[in-house]
Amino acid sequence: MTNNSSIRSEITVPSHQKTFTLTFQQRRWISYAIRYVIAAILIVFAFVPVVWVVSASLNQSGSLVSPEIIPKNAGFENYRGMFQNSYYPFTTWLFNSFNIAITSTVLSVLSTAIAAYALSRFRFYGRQGLMRAILIINVFPGILSMIALYTIMQQLGEHVSFLGLNSHASLILIYTSGALSINVFLMKGYLDSIPMEIDESARVDGATHWQVFRLITLPLAKPILVSIGVLTFMAVYGDFILPRVLLQSADKLTIMVGLYLFQSADYAQNWGLFTAGAVVAALPILILYLLLQRYIVGGLTTGAVKL
Repeated sequence: MTNNSSIRSEITVPSHQKTFTLTFQQRRWISYAIRYVIAAILIVFAFVPVVWVVSASLNQSGSLVSPEIIPKNAGFENYRGMFQNSYYPFTTWLFNSFNIAITSTVLSVLSTAIAAYALSRFRFYGRQGLMRAILIINVFPGILSMIALYTIMQQLGEHVSFLGLNSHASLILIYTSGALSINVFLMKGYLDSIPMEIDESARVDGATHWQVFRLITLPLAKPILVSIGVLTFMAVYGDFILPRVLLQSADKLTIMVGLYLFQSADYAQNWGLFTAGAVVAALPILILYLLLQRYIVGGLTTGAVKL
């Protein structure tokens, strides 16, 4: 006992030493400072590639590297040459991408809304198994089905010409069916958050299921419909692998495949045309996201995915 007491007396902290503590206000300001530093670093990492691409598109020498942010010989010659090029129809590629993306988005949103409404509002035999099957299919990446899709479209084109290879209709069919899996779960979760009493009240007043779906459910589900539409449009518009595999003629290509030809063929050393095309191709996605971002956030955060 004597030894323990002597040890405790030797290791006691002197009374004149005080511990350093921060006030609540100081801790809050330090927290704000750390958040702003992290946000600034992320903004720099996000904007440096964008600034680099825009700078290269204004560089008339065709170089990808410039010591200045705004090149000394800056101009819009690359943009003018891109649209006036007769060998590579950039305008046609841009129109093809819009045509495929818009058509696929409309069909995907309509089919997703109908399927999600049935899974959310109706109770039928095999409903749980169907939803689990859709979820399992969504686990596998789409690249695994590329060979199967190519073979199916090749054989289908022998009987139905407009659904074969080198056809926009075949791409639209694949995109529409492929976007159903995850979109159905997103929209079902949103519809589950809408009270069933609204549907029941409309049914009591004599409305049919189609009238309830068209006049009540769709207007209430506007945020998730916009979210699904924007995400589907961005995925289809920016896809490269599937159009590269299925499309063959130059006038059928999409903008992403066309940009690859700008870089890989005659213009392999002229990065000015490539970066100018990349800037023009990115503008529709940027404008669409800025206009509809409040619907996207609301649609993705409201409701939970339930089986």
